[in-house]
Amino acid sequence: MGENINTAAEAAEADVLMPRCREVHKDGSRGSVTEDAPGSITENPVEAKSPAQWAYERLILYIQNFEKTLDNEHEAAMGFVGSDAGVVKIDGMGYFDPDIVTFYGTDPSGRKTQLIQHVSQLSVILRALPKPKAQAEPERIGFRLAAELDKP
Repeated sequence: MGENINTAAEAAEADVLMPRCREVHKDGSRGSVTEDAPGSITENPVEAKSPAQWAYERLILYIQNFEKTLDNEHEAAMGFVGSDAGVVKIDGMGYFDPDIVTFYGTDPSGRKTQLIQHVSQLSVILRALPKPKAQAEPERIGFRLAAELDKP
C-alpha cells in the first residue's frame, strides 16, 4: 500500500518537466553541460524552481563548460545579444525570484558593470578574452558559481 500510481497524463507531464540537454558538435563529439552538474541542479525538481533560478543554474553550467575549453591565457566573458553593452568579463552572477537574472563584471576598459535582465529577454554569448598579463592564472568563475549551488 502507499504506492503512488500516476496517470498517463501525470507521467507525460513529469517527463516534460525533467531537465534535458543534448549537444552534438561538428567534429562528431557529443556532450552535455550537465555531465558535472552540481546535485542541486539535477536532483531538485524543475517545477520547484522559479524561472530566474532555473535560468541562473543553467547559465552557470554553460559558463563552466565553456571555461573547460579555454587555455590558461583566456577567461570567460559575455556579450549581450541585441544591446550595445559590449563584452563584460564575468565577476559574478545572481538572480532575484521570480524572473530577474543579474550579471556583475568589468568592461574591457576596467569599468565596473552590472546588467539586470528579465529571463524572457535573456540572450548571452560567451567569449574568450585574454587574461590580464599581470595575473598568473586565469579566473574560472563558472566553477566557483557551480560550487556555491550546493551550499545552503
